[in-house]
Amino acid sequence: MSTSLQKDYKERIVPALEREFNYTTVMQVPRLEKIVINQGIGAATQDKKLIETAINELTAITGQKAVATLSKKDISNFKLRKKMPVGVRVTLRRDKMYEFLERLVRVALPRIRDFKGIEGKLDGSGNYTLGITEQIIFPEINIDNINKLMGMNITFVTSANTDEEGYALLKHFGLPFKNAKK
Repeated sequence: MSTSLQKDYKERIVPALEREFNYTTVMQVPRLEKIVINQGIGAATQDKKLIETAINELTAITGQKAVATLSKKDISNFKLRKKMPVGVRVTLRRDKMYEFLERLVRVALPRIRDFKGIEGKLDGSGNYTLGITEQIIFPEINIDNINKLMGMNITFVTSANTDEEGYALLKHFGLPFKNAKK
């Protein structure tokens, strides 16, 4: 089962990137390797139900079971003990990754109020992290059942060697960057 973005990548994006960067073989063309969605929930030290809720919401959004992330050490100022759940994450690859990306670009991002595009700053090795302030932009979340708005970080991990290649790849996938870079 391949999604339209997967097909689009093979038929349109690969040839476009080959022309843009003068690759000699198709294996040099950068690809999207995985998407990691991470939610840090600091208030989970007081309220254990927040982790359960976040796991259920992230599972509904991505279509893949989310897992709790645990603290690595004790921090008394934050009432934090080692191995306490402090967040939720899910790593998407292959079909689920493309399905999620398609829903993010076509449905979720356009639902953000006063949306003018996303920042185009990559991490130096072709990967990009997008911060989202509210989970309610996803249609899978029922607003009536929300008791706390939680943000998330969505990291796009690419096989690109440079930011320029990573930016071009994500731009071709339809991520709405604010201003054209370079």
